[in-house]
Amino acid sequence: MDTREIAAEYRLSHWAQVMQERSTSGQSIRAYCETAGICEQVYYYWQRRLREAAFQELATTSAVETEKALVPSGWAMAKPTELAPTRAIVIEIGGCRVLAEPDSDAELLAKTCRMLKSLC
Repeated sequence: MDTREIAAEYRLSHWAQVMQERSTSGQSIRAYCETAGICEQVYYYWQRRLREAAFQELATTSAVETEKALVPSGWAMAKPTELAPTRAIVIEIGGCRVLAEPDSDAELLAKTCRMLKSLC
């Protein structure tokens, strides 16, 4: 992490604290800004920045959780570099390996996966 990233994190942390204090004070944004000597436009700027940062973090976290949710317990998600060069996918579970080609029978593959899953 470089100096700019550290400074940006510090500013976001500071403004999150300011907004938390405003929220717990029970004052309106305008009243709080007047009392604290903060320009209202600056407050709204940092509120927007915090929301954007929270959204990015949520999107990243959701993508990881979604990926985990798609993979049954005990299974591993194949990464593109792990795929066979023939566009086949390799499914491994419990020491068993299944190679699924693009023209593999979908019903047979589903049955095989269900059977392997039941063994875990």
